[in-house]
Amino acid sequence: MSKSILSDKKTNLFIILSGIFITNALIAELIGGKIFSVEKTLGYAPLDIPLFGDFVLQFNLTAGVVLWPVVFITTDLINEYFGKKGVRKITFITVGLIAYAFLAIYLAMKLAPADFWLNVFATDENGAPFDINYAFQQVLTQGLNIIFASLVAFIIGQFVDVYVFHRLRKITGKKKIWLRATGSTLISQLVDSFVVLVVAFFLLGGWSLSQVLAVGTTNYIYKFLIAVGLTPLIYVAHYFIDRYLGKENAEKLMQEASDESGKSLF
Repeated sequence: MSKSILSDKKTNLFIILSGIFITNALIAELIGGKIFSVEKTLGYAPLDIPLFGDFVLQFNLTAGVVLWPVVFITTDLINEYFGKKGVRKITFITVGLIAYAFLAIYLAMKLAPADFWLNVFATDENGAPFDINYAFQQVLTQGLNIIFASLVAFIIGQFVDVYVFHRLRKITGKKKIWLRATGSTLISQLVDSFVVLVVAFFLLGGWSLSQVLAVGTTNYIYKFLIAVGLTPLIYVAHYFIDRYLGKENAEKLMQEASDESGKSLF
């Protein structure tokens, strides 16, 4: 395979992985304002297990966690083939785009609603009146504390993932993809799960430490189970990427990523 063709395939691969990464991270932020019950969604009653004092263990999660596993997997793939620089680049691009998206939403909420829009859509399907402009704002916006905290947690989690991933790769070499991929995800998401709650609700919100621990534990249990359950998809993705690049070129790319990332911790 000529150098130019390989370079094109490498670029195309990074664009595809970056597109998947950015799209899912951005949508996860936009739908994150909805809290859903895992138990009720599956047709069961809430667990209501006492945890950390007055709080009970229920799997009430933000809708954004449905898409974050895709971000986890894509992070590991970018880590594998493009190393620390690849993850760092796409992380900062994603943070910038998320900030831009919320700025656009904020400006849209400041636009004066047209009377026609308010009148035509003033009732629901049952004829009950409601304020569609208020509903628009409630659906599309989240508290600024949550936005800020999620971005802080996202950046920290990504760099923890990079560090752990390449430390494990240095130990395992080309073998045990599952260990470095799943292991780095489990550790980075442990950090992410609690950083966002501590910043948004403990430092800036007013939650007690016990409530942060209870909600954070619930979120992490979910992320833990999903990360383990999705491990086989890492191998599926590797299979198709290796076929696209060619086995020899794929291994060369992974070795270059490993060598580059091993030169420094961050």
